[in-house]
Amino acid sequence: MDEKLFVGIDVSKDRLDVGLSDRKETWQVTNDENGFRELIDRVRPLHPTMIVMEASGGYETDVFTTLTIEGFQAAIVNPRHIRSFAAAKGFLAKTDRLDAKVIADFAQAIPVRPQPLPDDQLEALRSLVVRRSQLLGMLVSEKNRLELAPVVVRKDIKAHVAWLEKKLSALRKELSETIRSTPAWHEKDSLLQSVPGVGPATSQMLLCELPELGNLDRRKIAALVGIAPFNRDSGRVLRGKRHVWGGRSRVRAALYMSALTACRCNPVIRSYYSKLIAAGKAPKTALVACMRKLLVILNAMIKSQSSWRCRLSQNA
Repeated sequence: MDEKLFVGIDVSKDRLDVGLSDRKETWQVTNDENGFRELIDRVRPLHPTMIVMEASGGYETDVFTTLTIEGFQAAIVNPRHIRSFAAAKGFLAKTDRLDAKVIADFAQAIPVRPQPLPDDQLEALRSLVVRRSQLLGMLVSEKNRLELAPVVVRKDIKAHVAWLEKKLSALRKELSETIRSTPAWHEKDSLLQSVPGVGPATSQMLLCELPELGNLDRRKIAALVGIAPFNRDSGRVLRGKRHVWGGRSRVRAALYMSALTACRCNPVIRSYYSKLIAAGKAPKTALVACMRKLLVILNAMIKSQSSWRCRLSQNA
C-alpha cells in the first residue's frame, strides 16, 4: 500500500469530485451528509497522507469539518495556487474531475500542513463581521439609488435604508457584546483600539480574519495580509519597482480605512506619511507603506501585550 497517497477534492455547491494522486481514478459524491459518509467509506481503507480541497466560498466547510472530526489530515488551500500548479503542469483543460486530480497532485508535490478545526466562537464572530460588511454594502447601494430614484420608489428605498441602519446598529451591538464576553478577545480588542486610527470595525476584522496577529514576525504578517512589497525584476521591465498582491482582501480594506484616519490623527503614522511624500513617493504608495507600518505596530503590540505608546510604536 502506498503510504504517500493524497486525496484531492474539487468542491461545488451540490457535489464533491474526488481524485487520487497515484491513479487516474476519480469519482463523485453529493455535498451532504450522505455524500460525506460515502467519501469516508471509500477513502478510509486507502489511509491517505492528506486530503486537500480548494477554498470554495464556504461550500468546503462542512466536508472539511467532517473529515477532520473523523481523524483525517485535511487542509484547505488557495485556488490561485492550484491554478498556477495546473498551468505549470500543462493542464489547460478544466473540468471538475480534472481539478480533483490536480489538487491531489498538488498536495503530493507541495508540502501542505493539516489545518485544525475552526473554533466555534471564532466562526460565530467571523459570520457577524461578514454580515456587517454585507449590510454596509447594501446600505451604500440603496443610498446611491436614492439620489436619482423616481418619486414613486423613493419611499420604499427610504424605508429599506432605515431598516438597514437599524439592523447595522443591532449587529454592531451584538459584535461588541460577543467580544466583551470572551476575555482573550476583549483584551486584544482593547489593545488594538488604543491605537489612534483603529476603530471597532478594524479591530473586529483583525480579530476574526487575522488570528496570526502577534504570532508572526513583521515580514511574514505583512506578506500574509498582502501588503509586503515584492520585486519583479526581469530584464529591463519595471526594474527597481515593488508591488503588493495577494493576501487577505478584507483585512487590507480595513487597514486601508484605518491608515487614512491614522494619517490625520496618529502622530507616528502622520509623520511617516509626510516623510514618504517629502521623499517623492506617490500618495498611494505612501498610504500602502502606512498600512504596513500600522500593521507592524499592531503586531508588536499584540506580541508584547502592550497598549499604545509612541515610543513603542516608533521602535516597532
